[in-house]
Amino acid sequence: MYFSWERHLPTASGSELYTQDKVFTFNTVEIKVEPSFKVRNGAPMSIICHADISKSADFQLKYNFTIFKDRRLVFMTVSDTGDARYEVPVAKSSDTGDYQCTVKADKKTGSSDPVHVWVTGMTKPTLTADKRDVLEGEVVKLRCELPEEEPPLQFCFRKIKTNSTPRETCVPEPYTNFSVLEVSVEEGDNILQFDCFGRRNVKLEWEDSAHSNKTLVTVREPFIKPTLTTVPSSNVTEGDQIQFECSTVVVRMHDIEIILQKNKSILNSVQDKKLLRYSTVATLEDSGEYLCKVEQGGASKTTKLNVVVSELFPKPTLVASMTKLDKNKELILNCSINGFQKANFSIIRKNANGDIPLKNSQTLKMRVNVNDTGSYTCKAEVKGIVKESKPVRINVYAPVSKPTLSVAGGLPEVVLGKPLQLICHSVMGTPPKTFRFYKGDDVEKIVINDTYATFLDENIRLNDQRGYRCDARNNHSSGVKTSDILNVTVVVPVRDASLGSVPYGEVEDGSEIAFLCSVKEGSLPILFRFFKKTDNEVLLFEKIEHRDRAMWHKETMKRQDTGTYYCVASNRANVDVRSQPITISVILAAWKKGVVAALVLITIAGAGALALWWFLRKKKKAKGPSMEMSGSALAANLTSEKLARQPNDGDYYSGSGYIEDSENHMKSTDENKDSMENRHSRISGHPDAT
Repeated sequence: MYFSWERHLPTASGSELYTQDKVFTFNTVEIKVEPSFKVRNGAPMSIICHADISKSADFQLKYNFTIFKDRRLVFMTVSDTGDARYEVPVAKSSDTGDYQCTVKADKKTGSSDPVHVWVTGMTKPTLTADKRDVLEGEVVKLRCELPEEEPPLQFCFRKIKTNSTPRETCVPEPYTNFSVLEVSVEEGDNILQFDCFGRRNVKLEWEDSAHSNKTLVTVREPFIKPTLTTVPSSNVTEGDQIQFECSTVVVRMHDIEIILQKNKSILNSVQDKKLLRYSTVATLEDSGEYLCKVEQGGASKTTKLNVVVSELFPKPTLVASMTKLDKNKELILNCSINGFQKANFSIIRKNANGDIPLKNSQTLKMRVNVNDTGSYTCKAEVKGIVKESKPVRINVYAPVSKPTLSVAGGLPEVVLGKPLQLICHSVMGTPPKTFRFYKGDDVEKIVINDTYATFLDENIRLNDQRGYRCDARNNHSSGVKTSDILNVTVVVPVRDASLGSVPYGEVEDGSEIAFLCSVKEGSLPILFRFFKKTDNEVLLFEKIEHRDRAMWHKETMKRQDTGTYYCVASNRANVDVRSQPITISVILAAWKKGVVAALVLITIAGAGALALWWFLRKKKKAKGPSMEMSGSALAANLTSEKLARQPNDGDYYSGSGYIEDSENHMKSTDENKDSMENRHSRISGHPDAT
C-alpha cells in the first residue's frame, strides 16, 4: 500500500509537471509478547504491536493502534512511532486468547496475524457452606467461586469422609464464575470435609486450579437405629399370637415415621411416635425376614429380624375313589391329615366365581352327573389355622352317541379326481372324543375333538367299491360306537363331446334336419344343450338323457338358419364339455329351382317374339333390303342373343347336375347316418363309469 501527495508546477510552454512526495506503504504489522507467548498466572505481560512502513521521504505520520483479544477490543492508542505496547501487570487465566493488532495511518490500514497467548495456571477458588452443624438427612449448600476467572468453567466439589475415598461431583458453568451444589447428609456421615477446584478447557486441553480451602461440617444423628423385637421371642408355632415391637430414640419428634415391612409389603406404620406395635396369629407364611425402618426428613435407618414359625399340622390330603368315572356312578372323597385326627374338615368344589362348600365332613359320598366334573379340595382347621389340600380333578363321562358319517357337500358323491371330505359327528357324550375313519377295513385317520372330526380322502378311484365308516369313543366304559356304512358315488366328468347332423353340410330350404350330440364317457344322467353360434350364444334345445347321446329334430330349415352349430354336454361334475362346431348351409329346394328356370324361359321367349315383330315391321318400311340379307341378319341376331344368354341359362338349368349332386349328397348323408348310428351304438356300448 502507498499514499502520495502530487504537486503541479508550470512549465515554459504553459503545461504542468507532476511531482510525488510523502508516499508510504505498510510492509508488515506484527505482534510480539513479552516475556513469551506462554505466561505464568500472576506474572506481568506485554503485548507489543509493531508496524513496518516504507516512506518516499522523511515525513511524520500519526498511527492509530487497536489491539483485540478474541475479536473483542482490549486496547487503543495513538503514537508517532510504529510501535505500541499493551501492558498487563498481573496476567490471569482469563487473559488467555488470540490477540490481533490493527494500525491506521491517514487512509491506510494494516493488520497483523492473530497470535495465541496462554496464561498458564488458574487462581485458587474459595468454598463456603451455608451450615457447619447438620443432622443426618439434612442438606448442605456449598458455593465454589473463581472471582478472577471468566466462564465457561467447570467446578468440581469433593465430599471427604474419614478413611474413605473422596466422592467427587463436577458441575459445568458456561456463563458464571461460580457454582452452587446441594449435598445430602447420609447415615454414617459423622464428620465431613468439603473442598473444590476449578477447571477450564484451553485448546482442547483441560487445566485445573489448585484446591480450595477445606470446609468442616459436623453431623449429628436425628434418631438412633431402631430396635425390633417379637413376643414370644422364640418357639413360635402356628396358631400362637405373635407381637412385633419397633422403637427408637429421637432428637425431634416432629415428622418421625416408623414402618414395619415383610417382603417389601408394609404391615403397619406410625407417625410422630417412637414405638410401633403389630400383632397377628402366626402361620407358616409368617416365617421370614422383617424390616423396621425409621424415617425423618431425608434420614433413614433400618433394623432386620428373622422369624421362624413352626408347623402345627401339615396340609390335609384329599383322596378320590376314582378320578375318571361314568355318569351315575358313586364317588367317594376322603380328607385326612397325616398323624393328626382332631380337626374340623370341609370338602369344597372349586369354582371361578368362588368356592362351593359341599359338606363339613371328612368324607363325602355322591352319585355323579356330567355337571359334577371339576376340581375338588378339602380344608382342615385347628386352633384357628386353616389349611387347604391340593386340588383333585374329577372327570365324569356320558357315553358317546352313535356317530353319523356324511359328505361335507351334502350328497353322497364325489367327482373323479376331486378330494372327498367326510364329517363324523357324535352329538352326545363327554369330550374329548376319539374319532376313527375307515375306508373298507383300513383305518385312514384318528382325530381327537369335542363333537366332530373331518377326513379328506384324496385318493378317489373309479372302481373303488369300499364303503366309508367311522367310530367314536371317550373315557366312558361303554366303549366304541360305530356309524353306518356310507357308500359314495364317484361321478365321472363328461369327456369328448361331438356333434353330427343328417343331412350334413347342406339342407334344402323347408326340409328337416336332425342333430346328434354324443360323448365318449361320463356318469348319467347327462344334460345336452344345442347352440347356434352368433354374437350372443343362442340356446336352441336342451335335454337330459340317461344315455351317452341326444337327438334334436328341427322339422323346417329356413335360409336364416344357415350358420355354425355346436353342442355342450355336462353332468353332476359341473364340467361343461363343448363339441367342435359344424356349419350348416340352407340351399334352395329343387322345385323352386324349376319354377325359376321356367320363368326365365318364358321371359326369353317373349323377348324373341317382340324382336321378330319389330324386325318385320322395319323391313316393310325399308323397301330396299333383300329377304336373304334380312333372314341372315335375324339368324345372326338370334344366334348372338342365344349366345349372350347362355351363362344365365346355365346357372338356372344346372338342375340335373344339382339333382344328381343332391342325390349323391343324400346318399352320402345316408351312409354318414349309418356311420353315425354305428358310431353311437359303439358309444352307447361304453360301460357306465358310475
